[in-house]
Amino acid sequence: MDKSRHDNHSEQWRNRTGAKRSRALRWASVPRQLIFLTVAAAGALAAQTAMQHSDSLPELNVSNLIGPKPEPIVGVASVIDGDTIEIHGQRIRFNGIDAPESKQYCDDAKGFEYPCGRRSAEALDGFLAASRPVQCTFVTWDRYHRFVGDCRRADGNSVAAWMVEHGQALDWPRYSHGAYDAQQAKAEAAKVGLWVGSFQAPWDWRAAHADGATPLTQPAGIASRKLIAQGGYSCEPRRYCSQIGSCEEAQWYLHNCSWGRKLDRDGDGVACETLC
Repeated sequence: MDKSRHDNHSEQWRNRTGAKRSRALRWASVPRQLIFLTVAAAGALAAQTAMQHSDSLPELNVSNLIGPKPEPIVGVASVIDGDTIEIHGQRIRFNGIDAPESKQYCDDAKGFEYPCGRRSAEALDGFLAASRPVQCTFVTWDRYHRFVGDCRRADGNSVAAWMVEHGQALDWPRYSHGAYDAQQAKAEAAKVGLWVGSFQAPWDWRAAHADGATPLTQPAGIASRKLIAQGGYSCEPRRYCSQIGSCEEAQWYLHNCSWGRKLDRDGDGVACETLC
């Protein structure tokens, strides 16, 4: 009887030990990389869910948790808009700033609408052309899989800092943590770029148009019908200050015609100053 009980216990012990050993062997057969990828993806999903309830948390992407960190990108940049460029086929978003969208309009000091998104892109293009090439150091990937980076001209000047300091983009605290506060305060005090008049922050403008609703302002390239009706102005043919009859007319050309910027020789946002 005792021997039978002993044999029974021995058999149970062997079964338990065998089961543990079998489970260990099964785990050992799973590639470590697959385990790591599964854990990383689960972590990113949990963080992304939490982000929906907090604007202060950075956007996460599995690509930021796994894989090698990209090398800096160097080359001649093509301007996409005021905060995005392309080098060697790679879209690059400037880290920590936000510029007006391509179709966004703002108001100048006199209340006239102008295409601030296009103006921002033009300012960026001119700034980059003065010292090539551009070098961008990787910071993260965004949700659109764009390379987000800190970019500098060949002479070492920060592109993001210049754009904010000249009022062509805004410091984006959600991602910059106030890195460009000083430049923005300087631009606001000097009333340059966007700060010369009134505008909607780009992130607010995107939110207002996220559902594809008709923009509150005209699409790029379309002049204000109200102003045309009032003054009968037209971009054809091109005019010079000596051919313009009023300050109001000059400002309309400045903000609505491709050649209008030539009327503002000192770049202060006022065309044909002798009329104003």
